[in-house]
Amino acid sequence: MTRAYLDHASVSPLREVAKAAMVSWLDQTGDPGRVHTEGRMARGMLEEARELVAAFVGARPREVVFTSGATEAINAACFGAAQRTPGGSFVAAAVEHSAVRDASARYGDVRVPAVDGFGRIDIDAVRDALDGDVALVHVQLANHEVGTLQPVAEVIALCKDRGVLVHVDAAAAAGHVPIDFVASGADFMSISAPKLGGPIGVGALLVRRGLRVDPLLVGGDQERARRAGLENVAAAVGFGLACDFDLVREASSALEQTNAIANAAMAVDDVVQYGDPVDRVPHIVCFGVGGVEAEGVLLGLDQSGVAAHSGSACSSEALEPSPVLEAMGVDARHSLRVSVGWSTTQGDLDAFANAFASVVARLRALGG
Repeated sequence: MTRAYLDHASVSPLREVAKAAMVSWLDQTGDPGRVHTEGRMARGMLEEARELVAAFVGARPREVVFTSGATEAINAACFGAAQRTPGGSFVAAAVEHSAVRDASARYGDVRVPAVDGFGRIDIDAVRDALDGDVALVHVQLANHEVGTLQPVAEVIALCKDRGVLVHVDAAAAAGHVPIDFVASGADFMSISAPKLGGPIGVGALLVRRGLRVDPLLVGGDQERARRAGLENVAAAVGFGLACDFDLVREASSALEQTNAIANAAMAVDDVVQYGDPVDRVPHIVCFGVGGVEAEGVLLGLDQSGVAAHSGSACSSEALEPSPVLEAMGVDARHSLRVSVGWSTTQGDLDAFANAFASVVARLRALGG
């Protein structure tokens, strides 16, 4: 059976150009911190990758700190902010990723501004949360479950007026909407390579030029003393080359594909779309499926050769309802997230359309 992979918002397949470059590098050896020829070659490859990532997200190369992924980047931002403002609070809406919410709670109390029915953060609620000592405000560029774009510019402006640091979680958005880190005015931004077709195990924390924060990982002067440990050169090389694609073309294609998926899904009775249907990232759509549990739909689709994701759980190990959907006031137990990527084909869309209606009908006939 040819499978249809429609969970790109979790991990997208590795782009061929990135894979080829990584395989080539694996035949070489060199510590970027050494002055011998092998070390200088590794340093050259690492810095070239840094320049590619920086150009892709509108950052200066020196603002890019390679990490093991967005989760580490988020934790590093929270740690650095907590050290600058000891005892300060964190601001993070319930729709933020669990890495943001959990890392913030480790270092201080968390103020939770309200969101609307689309999962969009309330600006007035953010303003109210800025009273007193605040170490860091989080705002995601796009929601990872329903795709809704957030009012990032407005949140950053509020924070700048009050001298509060702001972190933008761009993991769900990078590679799908244009990003200009410098122009945004953000202090931190976290991005993830595998969500845009780069290798697993690498991401980056962007740190505004001139901002000095203590590193989360210590024990070496790598990444200009901002993240200790031997750099994963092969992964960084793959990350850099994965950023070399036509974003406008891919985003346009993704929007057409998710619109087609939405049409197919909502042709079935009692199916509604969650999140903003227009002001969203182009590659994610999320639905509520009345009368059936999400896990049953996922298993039925999987048996039909279609991979998707449910908002009712962040991972296969955790079966708790999604706090994102709960904050929006919708039933997470009946949600389904479908996401496309660079490798999605018409065949994948057809497979979903053919399987979804029959899976839902069968489950409803069985009573959910």
